[in-house]
Amino acid sequence: QVQLVESGGGLVQAGDSLRLSCLASGRTLSMYTMGWFRQALGKEREFVAAISWSGQTTYYAESVKGRFTISRDHAKNTLYLQMNSLKPEDTATYYCAADPRAIATTWAYRQNEYNYWGQGTQVTVSS
Repeated sequence: QVQLVESGGGLVQAGDSLRLSCLASGRTLSMYTMGWFRQALGKEREFVAAISWSGQTTYYAESVKGRFTISRDHAKNTLYLQMNSLKPEDTATYYCAADPRAIATTWAYRQNEYNYWGQGTQVTVSS
């Protein structure tokens, strides 16, 4: 089994930065595509970013491109999301997800394609 635990969320002001972490246990994540999704209260869960097995391929939602960076550290079995220039519309619960398939645009954007999920970490950005 793969267990994912997010951390690093908090309350910040617009323009601030946060780095979210997703620590995995049970198995190494080197052969898992990893993704970040977020869900604001009253809204659908949406794709944020995804990263390939090697970390060499990344996908981003248009709304975060240029501000957020997804990365992974295989030695630490950890996924990261560096969030810069945060905006109030980034306020949401952020979830990390994993799937053993190689990354592809045909599925990596869709939350129902990932078979492992963390519990989420709350990010609140004040204006």
